[in-house]
Amino acid sequence: MSNILDRFRLDGQVAIVTGSGRGIGAAIAIAFADAGADVVITARTVSQMEKTAEQVRARGRRALVVSCDVLDAEQRKSLVEQTLAEFGRLDILVNNAGGSGPKPALETTEEDFEASIRFNATTAFTLSCLCAPRMVETTGKGAIVNISSVAARFPQPGFVSYGVGKAAMEFMTRNLAQDFAPKVRVNAIAVGSTLTDSLAGVMNDELERVMVSRTPLNRLGQPEDIAACALYLASPAAAYVTGEIYGVNGGLTGTPMEMPRAGL
Repeated sequence: MSNILDRFRLDGQVAIVTGSGRGIGAAIAIAFADAGADVVITARTVSQMEKTAEQVRARGRRALVVSCDVLDAEQRKSLVEQTLAEFGRLDILVNNAGGSGPKPALETTEEDFEASIRFNATTAFTLSCLCAPRMVETTGKGAIVNISSVAARFPQPGFVSYGVGKAAMEFMTRNLAQDFAPKVRVNAIAVGSTLTDSLAGVMNDELERVMVSRTPLNRLGQPEDIAACALYLASPAAAYVTGEIYGVNGGLTGTPMEMPRAGL
């Protein structure tokens, strides 16, 4: 019987990880390199991408840096084309780029609302549809991992556009899993309170105390916590898993913080 840990290896595979200049995306790219994959590092800030690429290369794997704004259709197409030109194959896509800050519902414009859906769900959908056929064409199979949020499952004031955007991503995940089966698996991770650069920028002692107190595991998540789940979902270890939303959130069963209501 082979070693079960071998099923977590990605030797010889190629992965695109969007938003991988820092935070969760960077941690996933590095984890994939640790498991033997070559990685396409893509985001908008070249200096950040180069730092991630250095860490991938330090692990003996190849890294291709491609500047890409996932909101731009031509840049998405170019990302896939450059990947295939460099590596000749594509095995894994991680749709990590996304986000939207808190904003009261009555201050959220129609443009804000639609922009959040586009950034969090539409870009992941279109990139998945670009990549899945090329995965099958070049390797016969593939895996897509979408990075979602607990905001998709726990309603709270101030997060209507972000919550709807991530909820759309999660339902899209389940639908694409049905569309792309049996050759391409599609899963998502519902991320909880994770200490990334973005969160650190607004973090203070009181906010951290509240978020930790609401988290049963009594700590904030680290990007590596998410990366470990992404590695599982992308690897042969999860070969019988598709259409699932995995919570990596410290056991949250509600919102991680209080936000003011509309005050009607």
